[in-house]
Amino acid sequence: MDNNYSIDGYRFKFNTDCEMYECRGSVCYDDDHDELPEPGLWIAANKLASRLGEGWEATYSEKGWCEVVKS
Repeated sequence: MDNNYSIDGYRFKFNTDCEMYECRGSVCYDDDHDELPEPGLWIAANKLASRLGEGWEATYSEKGWCEVVKS
């Protein structure tokens, strides 16, 4: 398993403590003012989850972070 992946210009780094890939982008907001990741980063996270295969999924948290975690 690689420690880093670059997808569409976004660099996902493997976090060994949490066993997930993560990347931080800009913070965006929806109509209810909830935080969302930037659209391109979200697309890249889903591409990485697909590349890693079954059992991986894209998620996001606050402050622009996207993670790809084992489900």
